Amino acid sequence: MRVNREIRAPQIRVIDDAGTMLGVMTVPEALRIAEERNLDLLEIAPTATPPTCKIMDYGKWKYENKKKAAAARKKQVIVSIKEVQMRPRTDQHDFETKMNHARRFLLDGDKVKVNLRFMGRELAHQELGLEIMKKCIEFTKDLAMVETNPKMEGKQLFLLLAPDPLKIKEYMRAHPNKSKQDTKELAALEEDDSGETDEE
Repeated sequence: MRVNREIRAPQIRVIDDAGTMLGVMTVPEALRIAEERNLDLLEIAPTATPPTCKIMDYGKWKYENKKKAAAARKKQVIVSIKEVQMRPRTDQHDFETKMNHARRFLLDGDKVKVNLRFMGRELAHQELGLEIMKKCIEFTKDLAMVETNPKMEGKQLFLLLAPDPLKIKEYMRAHPNKSKQDTKELAALEEDDSGETDEE
């Protein structure tokens, strides 16, 4: 936005700081009025004919706009997608560990993408992957909704789970201390398996 002497139009329509229409005048005339009031002249509608300008405190206006933008950003819910990797041969202990991570992500409001990779001859047994995906859905059914059903993508089967706000609210009501306990337990589990890689 153009301010004060940056305004180039030969004539402008001016509104004062009280919202009163002062009429059409030149920029120097409007600037004189603004300066008399220790205020600035701000071009608020540059495409109007003639452009519309307002007499105001530019510093205060900038500060308030910055505050509004920050408040709007705070209200935005940023949903990220966390990934959990599986294999057709993932054993029960690994499955539960990984799905407990998935439950924590869902409780944090994140979506969870479960990826299951097939290697070589495993591709001939895609039903094993589908069984694991069904187990994933069952394991998180009290917190999540299925956003994308199990689907093949190259040599990978994936499933997308999204947090269900109503189910999560119900879960938190039924387990008020559970989330804190889960966080501690899962932090310990993460330390235990931080060096682990998926079995090939």
